[in-house]
Amino acid sequence: MSVTVLVTGGAGYIGSHTAKALRRAGYDVVIYDNLSAGHRQAALGAPLIEGDIRDVDAVRRALRETRASAVVHFAAWLTVSDSVGDPSGYYKNNVVGTLGTLEAMVAEGVQQFVFSSTCAVYGEPTTTPITEDHPTRPVNAYGQTKLTIEQALPHYERAYGLRSVRLRYFNAAGADPDGELGEVHAPEIHVIPRAFEAVGGGAPLDVFGEDYPTPDGTCLRDYIHVSDLATAHVLALKRLGAGGASGTYNLGTEQPSSVRDVISTVERVTGHPVPHRKAPRRAGDPATLYASAARARHELGWVPARPTLQTIVEDAWRWHSNHPQGFEK
Repeated sequence: MSVTVLVTGGAGYIGSHTAKALRRAGYDVVIYDNLSAGHRQAALGAPLIEGDIRDVDAVRRALRETRASAVVHFAAWLTVSDSVGDPSGYYKNNVVGTLGTLEAMVAEGVQQFVFSSTCAVYGEPTTTPITEDHPTRPVNAYGQTKLTIEQALPHYERAYGLRSVRLRYFNAAGADPDGELGEVHAPEIHVIPRAFEAVGGGAPLDVFGEDYPTPDGTCLRDYIHVSDLATAHVLALKRLGAGGASGTYNLGTEQPSSVRDVISTVERVTGHPVPHRKAPRRAGDPATLYASAARARHELGWVPARPTLQTIVEDAWRWHSNHPQGFEK
């Protein structure tokens, strides 16, 4: 018997890659997305219900009509700086919207939930690599909204039997190796595609801080291929489907790269210099963030297949080169 999964935010960057991976793994996928940041073309022909997660009745109807038995939840606002300037909007979308989705699941008897969380729940790390037991002290509204949902989920399990896997991403990057999907944001918010824009004649890449206590003075981050993130969601859903316990897992390569590493890799892959300029540090940017992914390795059986920064940039550049206008071309 096939299993139907409702993928909220499934027309967005990580959601679309995961929807593709779920279909490849044999799941029936239905995407639920308001297309505020997603793209209809990213559904790749999967059924797409246009709707908002804050509309509880609409989510209930989608669950009921599709007979979904699980939800993989990506629908969220995700820009740290925007969350500092508009915490109200972030709480309404990321907290109220997700609680509405959970309310709909409980009402329709759907008890498997995979949650897209973030390393931003940790705030300024006291030790690295960061394990799941590291203190959670978010320094921005984005991280706090994700942590708020994480903290709610055990209560939903005790009261309603709703089991969940919480996946804390580090820095998502790259593109579908098949070339069907890639990263399209307007404006672009992530360093690798912004470096591509600089290569193509756009504004120089801003390097936010060059005086951090790191080997080259720039921030160190754990870049994880979006297709490896997608695989982790499939494994998480399989765990829940087999009756496995709820859990929280970091997703990263355990290998930090600096902003200067990114610049040099983009230059090597593209064959062009990356125009860049010094910019002030951003508030709340830790010097070093990278994961311990041992728990995901041991409990989910997750091992990144495309872990190197070189591969991540190569796949991203292939998408960018073939789709300079995103999904429009």
